[in-house]
Parts: sequence; structure tokens; C-alpha cells
Amino acid sequence: MKAITYQRVSTGKQAESGLSLEDQADRLAAELGRRGWDHAATYTDAGRSGRSMARRPELRAALEVLAAGEADALVVAKLDRLARSTIDLARIMGRAQAQGWSLVILDPDLDTSTPAGKLTATVLGAVAEYESELIADRARMTHRRRRLAGKRAGQAPELPDAVRLEVAGRVDQGETLAAIAADLDARQVPTARGGRWWPSTVAHVARSVAIDADLEGVAA
Repeated sequence: MKAITYQRVSTGKQAESGLSLEDQADRLAAELGRRGWDHAATYTDAGRSGRSMARRPELRAALEVLAAGEADALVVAKLDRLARSTIDLARIMGRAQAQGWSLVILDPDLDTSTPAGKLTATVLGAVAEYESELIADRARMTHRRRRLAGKRAGQAPELPDAVRLEVAGRVDQGETLAAIAADLDARQVPTARGGRWWPSTVAHVARSVAIDADLEGVAA
């Protein structure tokens, strides 16, 4: 079995809580040795927030390697090093199932190559779908409240954070702008101006999240 590892740290403070890159690397190396797996490569995002999937080039590169069939498994030390939302995690697990590679997370214990891991993936997929519908409902309610308050659509151009992060994460994982726009329209998620989604709208939102992530990195 050929495995690649992924590790991430966003701030220097995390080194104090056992989340340093060195700590992660040691745990991952020990696990690969225990399993007798070949370590093909390590992908590291340093100084990157886990709040969204956007702006993590090393994770994107790791997923591309797995999609190309150049590795059999992705191993991560802790769940929050990979994803901080159920939706993001479910999408990654869905890709693993569709593309035929395994996702192994040491804390909590999760391995999609096992029956228990496959069941977890199925449950998480259902939860993610539910959360996705909640996001759509909240976006619609926000738009209605603005209209009832007498504000013109577009006067308050900010989308709910959940929608912005979902859009950015899906773009970062390689979905086409047109496919994302079509899905948001099908779910009746309003844009900031209350209209329909276009590929250019999706691209604009993804860029805004990327800019915010860069600013967060500078502030940190």
C-alpha cells in the first residue's frame, strides 16, 4: 500500500498543544510503520487556516495525486488538520470512495477501507446533505428579512459565511463553476443580490474568500 500524508498548522500557538508539524509527522510515520505501508510523500500547508478548503494548495495537490491513482491512501493525524466542517469532510470521503483510495484519520480513529469506516462515510454524507439544506434555508431567510426590513436586494451584499465557505471549498476541490452555480440555483440559495447564480458569481465569491484567507494569514 502506497500512502501519502497530509499535515497542517495555522499558527505558532498550535505547537504548544501537540499539533506542531513535527508532532504530526512523528505520529504519521509511526502509523505507517505499524501498518507496513510505503510512504510516498508528505504534503504540508503551513500557516493555513482550516476554516475552509480554500487556499490550501498542498491539500489540493495531495487530492490530485490520489485522483490520478498515484497513491492508495491519505493519512492524517487529526480530523481538524484536514477539515473543520462536516460538508468538507463528507466531500473528501465521497471522493475517496468514488476514486478508490482510502482515507485514514488517526484521531478520531477513522479508516474508510474498513466496514465501520464506510458506514461512517455514509452517515457523514447524509449529515452533510442535511447541513447543506440548512445553509440554503438560512440564506433564503436572510434575504427575506432584508426585503421585509425595506432594504433593496443588493444593498447588503454579504452572503452568509456558510454559503461563502461552501462555494470556496467546492471550487478548491475542482468542481466547475457552472456545476456549482446550477446546484445553488436548484437548492434555491439566493445570491447576495437575490438573483440566480452564474459561473462568474461563483468565481467572485471564491475570490473574496481567498482574499479574506490571505488577510487572516497576514494578521496572524
